Amino acid sequence: MQAQLLDVADLDARISQLTHQLKTLPEIAELATLAAEESERTNRMRDAKIRVDDLTKEQKKADADVEQVKARRERDRSRLEQGLITDPKQIQAMSHELESLERRIGVLEDEELEVMEMLEAAQMELTKAEAAVGESVEQREVLEARRLEKSVSVERELDGAQRRRAEAVVGVDAPLLALYDRLHASRGIGAGALRARTCGGCQLTLNPGDLAELAKAPLDEVLRCPECERILVRTSESGI
Repeated sequence: MQAQLLDVADLDARISQLTHQLKTLPEIAELATLAAEESERTNRMRDAKIRVDDLTKEQKKADADVEQVKARRERDRSRLEQGLITDPKQIQAMSHELESLERRIGVLEDEELEVMEMLEAAQMELTKAEAAVGESVEQREVLEARRLEKSVSVERELDGAQRRRAEAVVGVDAPLLALYDRLHASRGIGAGALRARTCGGCQLTLNPGDLAELAKAPLDEVLRCPECERILVRTSESGI
């Protein structure tokens, strides 16, 4: 019955390895790094989109301002050409106004061109930002698929080890199993074989005095390592 604990201990060790492996798959860390990078890229894309939207509105306003001044210029020019203004002073004033409007149109068109150039640069930046986000999404999908594939494989092996563990404890005395489980929970290894006077749990060689005491114990008594207090399971190679 005690010998069964060695099989249980081996399975528990494998279960711990698989559980750790499941939690520390390289893809998990890579996904976390990629998530931070994707978040940063998404923020840049959002900022670029806001910049494009703002400049688009600014360009529309600049276009409207130019068209408004041009419309006024055409209206005044038409009035002069049609001879609707005959007073020399009004004609002179209108001529001065047309010159002023021409200058104003020049200034507004320069501003309009500047906004258009900024908008073009912002749109290029947005395109780059969108491509970067798309690249992150593709990388994430690849990594997630790889992580899932590995997880399924490890989980399958873990399920098998847990089933074998459930089978291995069948027939083990309940108090003995409870003791083993407590030791396993607190020390990671609940039981070890005593081979060549060495504890399989802590890997320490027992001194002659401790070995002599253990040798006196009845065969059905549960032995404990005097060094680590784990359950010691006698074997044909115990040395006692």
